Amino acid sequence: MISSQYVSRIALQRERVDSFERYPFSLPAVRSLHELELDPKVTFLIGENGSGKSTLLEAIAVSLGFNAEGGSKNFRFGTRRSHSALHEYLRVSKGFRRPRDGFFLRAESFFNVATEIEHLDEGFPGLPRVIDSYGGVSLHEQSHGESFLALMTERFGGKGLYILDEPEAALSPQRQLAVLSRMHDLVLDDSQFIVATHSPILMAYPGARIYQCGPNGITDVTYQDTEHFQVTRNFLLDPDRTLRELLKR
Repeated sequence: MISSQYVSRIALQRERVDSFERYPFSLPAVRSLHELELDPKVTFLIGENGSGKSTLLEAIAVSLGFNAEGGSKNFRFGTRRSHSALHEYLRVSKGFRRPRDGFFLRAESFFNVATEIEHLDEGFPGLPRVIDSYGGVSLHEQSHGESFLALMTERFGGKGLYILDEPEAALSPQRQLAVLSRMHDLVLDDSQFIVATHSPILMAYPGARIYQCGPNGITDVTYQDTEHFQVTRNFLLDPDRTLRELLKR
């Protein structure tokens, strides 16, 4: 049966990999990867730095036709080739419906996306400005967090596939709650999200599927079983005790 969701499954073509001892196949999230079933609404990839979650997310985005440094499928700039070849080894199962909108957000290269928008508007005078789809104010003239919110509220139009890599990077807790609310609006408007995050606020989205990328590979976990939730909860319940243990010499 063909799925109606935009992306339903990601599979690694393991038979094509000549060695799991070389990057990126040596990363824990990739080494053990066979198939991942994606939630039709929100799927989170979580894990420690170096676990491979962002590399996997990037490969998913590139295999779906997005620019490796971020942006929509119309963005084709490149400041420095740094993405892996993992996308060439992925099999992406799509549904019969196609998203009307889409965007790949990479926190680490969003500056480059903002610069490319300015270049496009300067290079094609007389045409509708690209920046008008982002609220009309240069993303470089806003804080990092404000530009992220402008992207979510102004550019994301619904009925879309949105791939986000650590969107919380520049956001205060209050702004993370605002992003969570906006995500819900977009989900209600028939959108699908695939998100790599460290934020226990974002990953609390009700009903989301959470994949933990750890030393032994990828496991499907509940929100309350994530280390992010447990560490944050324990700290907030008794910060003095946690700090005593942490700072004890």
